[in-house]
Amino acid sequence: MSKKTLNSENLAALGAERLAELLIEVSTGSAEIKRRLRLEISHSLGSAELAREVRKRLATLRKSKSYVGWRRRKALLRDLNIQTEMIIEKIASDDPTEACELLWQFIDLAPSIYERVDDSRGEVGDIFRSALSRFQDIAPRAALNTHTLAARVWEACLNNDYGQFDGIIGLLAVPLGDEGFAQLKTLVQGHLNDPIEAEAEEHAALQFLRELRGTNATHHRDQKQRMVKRCLQEIAAAEGDTAGYIAQYSDQDLRVPGIAAEVAQLLLSQGDASAALDLLATTDLDTQEHLHEAWDTAYINCLIALGRLDEAQDHRWSCFCETLSATRLREHLKQLPDFDDIEAEDQAKAIAMRASRLESGLTFFLEWPDLGCAAELVKTRANELDGAAYHILTPLAEALREKYPLAAVLLWRAMIDYSLQEGRSTRYTYAADHLADCATADADIDDYGQNPSHHSYVQMLRAGHDRKSSFWKKLH
Repeated sequence: MSKKTLNSENLAALGAERLAELLIEVSTGSAEIKRRLRLEISHSLGSAELAREVRKRLATLRKSKSYVGWRRRKALLRDLNIQTEMIIEKIASDDPTEACELLWQFIDLAPSIYERVDDSRGEVGDIFRSALSRFQDIAPRAALNTHTLAARVWEACLNNDYGQFDGIIGLLAVPLGDEGFAQLKTLVQGHLNDPIEAEAEEHAALQFLRELRGTNATHHRDQKQRMVKRCLQEIAAAEGDTAGYIAQYSDQDLRVPGIAAEVAQLLLSQGDASAALDLLATTDLDTQEHLHEAWDTAYINCLIALGRLDEAQDHRWSCFCETLSATRLREHLKQLPDFDDIEAEDQAKAIAMRASRLESGLTFFLEWPDLGCAAELVKTRANELDGAAYHILTPLAEALREKYPLAAVLLWRAMIDYSLQEGRSTRYTYAADHLADCATADADIDDYGQNPSHHSYVQMLRAGHDRKSSFWKKLH
């Protein structure tokens, strides 16, 4: 390796004095580098000095009000990561109590940071969630007053507007202990009797409308009850009190498929499959269809726990026939003898080919995967394609483009037609990209069958949508 390569060995050869001079030089005009160097110097003087430096930086971040645009966003992310690194990796090893306090102060920053930076990518949230999770490692080693900690946890629950303290009760279960949980329960339950106050930041017009309808007090009471229930359930879960957790649900709650499934799984974990199955039997399955998958999973697990394996298999198959779930089919086939599974898979594919909702069949073949069947389904039922289902059609077209270019083209055309016919200008960029994909795939298609060739299709688009200039401009 060249002696000119920038690595730690070659830099160390320059000597400490020269490196120090270079660091001073490169840090000139860079507040970020200066802060990092100051932190490292502070650490060399001890964890107390480093903690003082971190606390000063957190105070500065808290006072900042200016919006962080995209140019400064990466610097902010680095700054937040460095502060957590100092707390978790350096201070915590020497003084976990101080590290715990600084971790609180850091997470308390979350609302002010969220309010002045775009976190659509979730990167800022990831930093705060990662920092929060470290309470589980650091807090048990810290010297914490149980009563003070319980009060602070409750305050965090009350001021959790951005979800920055989600899960804090479970993370601090060890230092809270029985005494802390008892105090926390008292604080939570007492909150129900506190006077109801409208949120300070709630828009006055919204408050007025609720008062006009007589629903303002009801709204805030319901909010309070939901929060109390959630906190009591978190406490019960942290204590391993399954009965206490379930007790927070009303009889009406337990008829909701998702809640019933959750509680049934808890009962199963305690070995009470019969009670779990009885609970699932009372569920109202006519509501919240998107939660039925969890209910079906719990139901199958109950049947298996009770040794009713044939019924479990039957339910897996009926679930597949209804939803075309690849997961349910895999579970079903896994339990079948050799050769029987091949026959059942062929039968399942035939069902998917006849799916009443085309997108369900396409999704199944993409997930299975069987791209040959997916391509055949696209070509035979092209007139049923819903161009608005781009979340399904786009990944399927990408998967098909190499071996089944005609099927991919039909999917792209469906999305193009939808965008132009409905005038969805926000989709024009994607539609233009899809048309370019069609042009590329044209070289690999020998026979379009009953479908127009690429040239004819473009002419049809011109004839029908020639005035949509914003779309055609995107092709150049």
